Amino acid sequence: MPPERRHHHILDNLTTAVLMFDTALRVNYVNPAAEALLAVSGARLLGHTVEDLFTEAEATGARLSEAAVGETSYTKRETSIRLNNGETITVDYVVTPVINNERISGLIMELQPLDRLLRISREEGLLSSQQNTQALLRGLAHEVKNPLGGLRGAAQLLARELPDTELQEYTNIIIEEADRLRTLVDTMLGPNRAPKFSELNIHEVVERVRYLGEAECQGKVQFCRDYDPSIPMLSGDSEQLIQACLNIVRNAVQAVSNNPASAPPKIIIRTRTRRQLTLGTRRHRLVCAVSVTDNGPGVAPDMVESLFFPMVSGRPNGSGLGLSIAQSIINRHHGLIEFNSEPGNTEFTLLIPMEHTDDTD
Repeated sequence: MPPERRHHHILDNLTTAVLMFDTALRVNYVNPAAEALLAVSGARLLGHTVEDLFTEAEATGARLSEAAVGETSYTKRETSIRLNNGETITVDYVVTPVINNERISGLIMELQPLDRLLRISREEGLLSSQQNTQALLRGLAHEVKNPLGGLRGAAQLLARELPDTELQEYTNIIIEEADRLRTLVDTMLGPNRAPKFSELNIHEVVERVRYLGEAECQGKVQFCRDYDPSIPMLSGDSEQLIQACLNIVRNAVQAVSNNPASAPPKIIIRTRTRRQLTLGTRRHRLVCAVSVTDNGPGVAPDMVESLFFPMVSGRPNGSGLGLSIAQSIINRHHGLIEFNSEPGNTEFTLLIPMEHTDDTD
């Protein structure tokens, strides 16, 4: 086998995407991993320049020319490239000159896709943040509830000893406020019972949520359904999943109701399945994805990192508990809530593993 064919045979079996350019900076070799990454056949890429393959913020062709002239390599980290099919992906890539007989004969570009790794890292961060927040809240609840109980008991004893019954109005205020704070702490902790897993149809859950959402907005928001009827039964707590989905839908209703845009308020509820999906550190064979999409103004950039924290809200009168509770419920189902947001298109997706595991907290 000629050396060049031998090299191509080796490159064909790599999982790293590899492109080779000649001295005119035109593609003369593409391995299968690069075909898959760029979503186009190698035969269509041969003879084309890099600008025909993808675009990025910086002029890639100019950098390749500099590398060829200077016979130097360079690396780009976490750069976004836009493919010809309109898809944008995040990659690391390295460009290295090929030297034969002390002369440059071309360039090699190695591309490593990062979207999956970045998503896994983001999900691990979300799960870790949620667990830390829940641990903090449990500790806070313990420290707050104990003195509240003593305060309430003291107010009740004081009310019995007061000679003037009209003065009991003040002790009643103390008791009522102590009860209100206790309820607030319990709400921040989310559901006070572990999920009761049973076989359920996810469409019964989302249809119940849609019905409640339409009733609450009194026809002012258009609800659209896009369901996959082939989704099998999954294991979950129907009541808690309804609460989690309803919290997301209520947020969407409030977002589109406050949207000054001219487009009519619209919410789309969609169900799909995803196969071989990693959530955090666990890989699941089949995951149910329930997404709620609205055409509201989107999530403010300064709230993206803290959106699922309790008591964080983008509305002046919001409690900031809805998303936190929803995330807690889905976490108890070993799932996760993700979101993507831009003005006019905000999507929250509840990812729920179809299989049931027995290590629920």
